[in-house]
Amino acid sequence: MAMVRMKFHVALTEDALKGLNARRKAERDREEDWIAERRRELLAPGMPRRAAAAVRRDIRAQVTRKRRTGEFGGTRDDIVTLAVREELRARGLDRKWPKPPEGELEGPGRPWGTPPSAPMGAGGYTHRLSTNLPYTLGETVRRTAYWTSKAAVEALQEWADRWGDGVDVALREAERGGVPAELALAAAAGKLSAPQSALEIRDRLRAQVLTTGDLLRAAVDRVISDGQLEAP
Repeated sequence: MAMVRMKFHVALTEDALKGLNARRKAERDREEDWIAERRRELLAPGMPRRAAAAVRRDIRAQVTRKRRTGEFGGTRDDIVTLAVREELRARGLDRKWPKPPEGELEGPGRPWGTPPSAPMGAGGYTHRLSTNLPYTLGETVRRTAYWTSKAAVEALQEWADRWGDGVDVALREAERGGVPAELALAAAAGKLSAPQSALEIRDRLRAQVLTTGDLLRAAVDRVISDGQLEAP
């Protein structure tokens, strides 16, 4: 029975995507070298076809087990999955999270009130990664991001009620809602000007927000920087 998976799309830098793809190629080469070595050892010239087929089948089964335990990287999705598990453990977030209120996880993009962690395009995220995580792990990632960010997001909403969203958030929300940028800027300009102390509070709150994209990017960074990921 095929494993049910959850798809994620995450923005990355070009270097991060190249690093992930290089890791996948290295893992594939290592796996293929191991398979070739086992076949040289176990497949004797003139071996009966049924016996040779049984050897090949056993080798495939061993590869599957080694992928499952993390000895082999497997597919790119397998590599990211292992890295996500390790990232959650490293942050102390690998736990059972309660289900968020209905509809809270369905909104697109970053949580309300927070700017992108880096811009798209030159100088920021120029590439995208689509990855499929096991459904239960994907749900853990989504719930982790929601509950760890909840208090900060609510505080940012209260901040915006007093001082306004700021130009960056106003423009992004206008783009989502199809509102002309000029109107969004005019509305933002009409709000009270937040003092430096309030802006510092907002920045601290924004830094406390963790998104699914943040977790996945950290996992990709772990893939690139670690010599070998630890199997669960």
